[in-house]
Amino acid sequence: MNMEIIERKENPLLNRVEISFRWEHSKGATPKLSEMVAAAAKAEPGSKKELTFVKNVNTRFGRPQTTGIAVIYGDAEAAALEPEYVHTRHKSTNSPNEAKEPAMPEPVAEDSPAEEDAAESEEGGDE
Repeated sequence: MNMEIIERKENPLLNRVEISFRWEHSKGATPKLSEMVAAAAKAEPGSKKELTFVKNVNTRFGRPQTTGIAVIYGDAEAAALEPEYVHTRHKSTNSPNEAKEPAMPEPVAEDSPAEEDAAESEEGGDE
């Protein structure tokens, strides 16, 4: 799997670099968001993963190719322009050691009345 940069555009007004990319994944699954963020940050010298956001990701059915846009901000103040849901989505890519919320615990099965009746009949209860 490798990322190919199609276009690189500097946007000084928003203090960011916008990268259009194509990712070939002929013998693998669609790349994860964390992989795309890491590759985009690596492609731009001096960038930080915390300030890199991948958007507009598109994988066409039946084709081992993913396209998208990565925006790399120069500082945290400029990155605040991204909507909150984008920051939330990318938090998991920035801190892989952070524990995820545990899934809902499975309810403890209580003995049903039918099971209790069966247990009493096996014991030969008082009759």
